[in-house]
Amino acid sequence: MERATVTKRLVIAASTYLNSAPLCYSFLHGSLREAVLFLPHAAPSTCSELLRDGQVDAALIPVIEYQRIEGVAIVPGVAVVSPHEVQSVFLASRGPMERVRRVALDISSRTGAALTRIFFEHFLERRVQYIPWPPDVDAMLSVADAALLIGDPALQVRYHRQDLRFYDYARLWQEYTGKPLVFAFWAVREERWGRGTGVDFQQAKEEGLRHRDQIVARYAEALQLPPEFLRRYLDESVAYDLDEEGICSLALFYELAHRVGVVSEVRPLRFLSVRS
Repeated sequence: MERATVTKRLVIAASTYLNSAPLCYSFLHGSLREAVLFLPHAAPSTCSELLRDGQVDAALIPVIEYQRIEGVAIVPGVAVVSPHEVQSVFLASRGPMERVRRVALDISSRTGAALTRIFFEHFLERRVQYIPWPPDVDAMLSVADAALLIGDPALQVRYHRQDLRFYDYARLWQEYTGKPLVFAFWAVREERWGRGTGVDFQQAKEEGLRHRDQIVARYAEALQLPPEFLRRYLDESVAYDLDEEGICSLALFYELAHRVGVVSEVRPLRFLSVRS
């Protein structure tokens, strides 16, 4: 009697922030929910640690973490990108940027923390002190002149706080480089992706974008924010295609991260070979 072949499901991790929701919808609620074991996590930094430690086969990681994790490849064509103003990654302060001497960094941020050093040390040619801190803007501003916030906590602060100044990282990057800012992408352990997986990240992205109304309704309730504000965020502040311009922006980001000492060396971009 011939034994049945049991295929182990691949394990994928991603953050539960709104900006990643269209990339995750298919795995959580759509056509690919049975194809993988999907692990939702609040912080992008947790996902990169799981991938680094080999606990998952693929993860949506902050782009800076690609330089710190051996043996992974980038899924082509899909990323979390902001072409102009992202609204969910910024410095918040009570005074002008020129007066900032100490920055509290959201402990869940990796790419944002790297960008902070690039902005101050490369573009502004200034040294400031950095303090890791949980994402509570008032507590952060009690110990520092500015606070780096990312993701859903940043969206809530951006909507509710009219008393603060916001320095949007995608807008700053566009002003200094003329390029869109890439925040995160799917990375996979390539040796585990050699067989046919039945997982198509491009298909998942397209399915998620078709269900933005459902995503907005879910997050409006969870975050207690107006649906129209969140829909505008998904439509205007975030894009999900990793094109040639985004790849050029990534290369520049890695070069500058190396220049200010965030990474010790720059590994070339290696993309997953998509098999039919």
